[in-house]
Amino acid sequence: MKKKVMVAIDENECSYYALEWTLDKLRDTIADSELIIFTAQPFSSLNIGYVHASTFGVTSPELIKSIQENQHRAALALLEKAKEICANKGIVAETVTEVGDPKEAISEAVEKLNIELLVLGSNNRGALGRAFLGSVSNYCVHHAKCPVLVVKKPA
Repeated sequence: MKKKVMVAIDENECSYYALEWTLDKLRDTIADSELIIFTAQPFSSLNIGYVHASTFGVTSPELIKSIQENQHRAALALLEKAKEICANKGIVAETVTEVGDPKEAISEAVEKLNIELLVLGSNNRGALGRAFLGSVSNYCVHHAKCPVLVVKKPA
C-alpha cells in the first residue's frame, strides 16, 4: 500500500513554492507515494454579506449560486496549475477540493483521506498577521492527525 502525501495549496505563491519544494526535495518519497493536492473553497459568507448589505437586505439565490460557482472555478484552476507543475516533473497527482474554513477543511481531509504527511506553505505573515488572521499552518500543526511539514519560502 502506498503512503499518502498531501500538499495543501491556495492562491498564495508560498503554497506553490511548498509544492515545488516537495517535488524537488522529497522526490523519492513522492515517487513511492500517492500525492494529493488539496485546496479549500472558503465559505462565501463574507462576499454574500457585503452583497446583502449593498442590496438593502435582498440577496438573490442566483447571485449566491454565482458566487459559489466562481469560487469553485477558481479552486479548480488552482488545482489544475498544481497538476501541471507535478506533470512537468513527471509526477501524477490526485486533486481534492472541499468547501469550508481552510484550516478545518485541511485537517478533516487529512483524517478522511488517511494522509501520512501534510505539506503546507508558510506565507510569512508575522506575529501580528497571525494574531488577526490566524495561521492555517499553526492550526494544522496542532490539529492534523499526521506529521505536518511547513515549508517557508526564502525571503
